[in-house]
Amino acid sequence: MPYDPSAFPPFAVTVDLVVLTVRKDALCALVVRRGEPPYQGMWALPGGFVRDDEDLEAAAARELTEETGLHPQVPDGQSAGAHLEQLATYGAPDRDPRMRVVSVAHLVLAPDLPSPIAGGDARGARWAPTETLLGGADGAGWDGERQAPLAFDHERILRDGVERARSKIEYSSLATAFCPSEFTVGELRRVYEAVWGVVLDPRNFHRKVTGTPGFLVPTGGTTTRQGGRPAQLFRAGGATLLNPPMLRPEV
Repeated sequence: MPYDPSAFPPFAVTVDLVVLTVRKDALCALVVRRGEPPYQGMWALPGGFVRDDEDLEAAAARELTEETGLHPQVPDGQSAGAHLEQLATYGAPDRDPRMRVVSVAHLVLAPDLPSPIAGGDARGARWAPTETLLGGADGAGWDGERQAPLAFDHERILRDGVERARSKIEYSSLATAFCPSEFTVGELRRVYEAVWGVVLDPRNFHRKVTGTPGFLVPTGGTTTRQGGRPAQLFRAGGATLLNPPMLRPEV
């Protein structure tokens, strides 16, 4: 049967970004206040339409920079930088009131990032605790502002992104993406606690992470930035999979 383009309705492709970082020992996501319809004035994940001349990853990086002023770097396995990966595809027929829109969501993980700067069609940008955005903090907002639902299907996308991060740090070294290039075991433990939403035993955690081959490599230095006695500094090792895995405690 010959191809007939008129038999298929027009649709667009967008990228949505779940950008996660750990700020003040809490897992936070980047959200922007929409400056244009639909859902004008509501908070949403950063993102936008894919241009004809760019691939999905380039579109994700461009939208992040345009709407927030942040510049993620795709790690090459050696240099430090934000972790960027495709999360999932969302294509419900009614997810966007403008037209049929298929979104390819991306997950970005990075160390504590600076305050974002709104740009493009965003009227504002900020970090917010994922617990608040996903309704786990008695419905309260931040800065005294009542938390409303996220625009489009972005709550579902954010929930999927958070769960991906929680799952992957069990069996991979991805938790180090939330840390600076050199970090202490205590700083790494606080990443796990923030992402999982639990309190971990410091001694047991130290034994596990330092005993997992290829997970952490001592730098030879120490730091007192957390107060108290000098703590040994580590960097991420070459391991991508953890054996045995760091299993998430049951809550």
